[in-house]
Amino acid sequence: MNTDATKSVKELAVQIPGAAPIFEKLGIDYCCGGNLSLTEACAKANVSVENVLASLKSATSEPRSNKDWSRAPLAALARHIVDTHHTYTLTETERLEKLFVKVCEVHGKRRPELLRMRTIFRDMSNDLRMHLMKEEHILFPYIAEMEQAILQKTPVMPPAFGTLKNPVRNMMKEHDSAGEALRELREESSNYAPPQDACVTYRELYRSLEAFEADLHQHVHLENNILFPRAIELESAPPASPQAAS
Repeated sequence: MNTDATKSVKELAVQIPGAAPIFEKLGIDYCCGGNLSLTEACAKANVSVENVLASLKSATSEPRSNKDWSRAPLAALARHIVDTHHTYTLTETERLEKLFVKVCEVHGKRRPELLRMRTIFRDMSNDLRMHLMKEEHILFPYIAEMEQAILQKTPVMPPAFGTLKNPVRNMMKEHDSAGEALRELREESSNYAPPQDACVTYRELYRSLEAFEADLHQHVHLENNILFPRAIELESAPPASPQAAS
């Protein structure tokens, strides 16, 4: 694998299964901001591009432990996103909202950033719940049905939304909004560094928020950089002929 620094971050994250954890650790945005070249992304994150390239080359030489979703059936990828990331998001937003209540009750007066963070997280969580519902009940089922029809060489039923590009555009805008909320949470929390006198619950809140951020980055990466582009490419494939459908 050619780890060229002129390639976009999202290209590298797709091509090198071990790249995403490296980018996550270094604070390099590989989902919503993945269109930047590696050189530009490293400059933005204030990290050495040479060191990152060395880490990526090391990752390419290691046995692949992560599934290569760039080659998996779209229906399987969508199912993985729902079972792994949607389930986690729904469970953790509920748990974290309860943690916020406890921590804010005790520390909110002395730490006003906690109150701001609670509002940011609550608004993001509400938006994400609606977002996941649209994906699970409308977008993902259509992608799976379209893929199956094309594999069977039968006509694809036209969707009510016209083309996949329309809902995908909206989903990606909502991903950008969630990404901005995550950046605000990290800034308010000073990179999730709890104060020295923080109690166990306070520390657990910050630890869990950071884990939530990492999971959402991987979640959005799988959709923005793999599922959506592949689904749009499949949609544009030549339609099945009447003879093939009969």
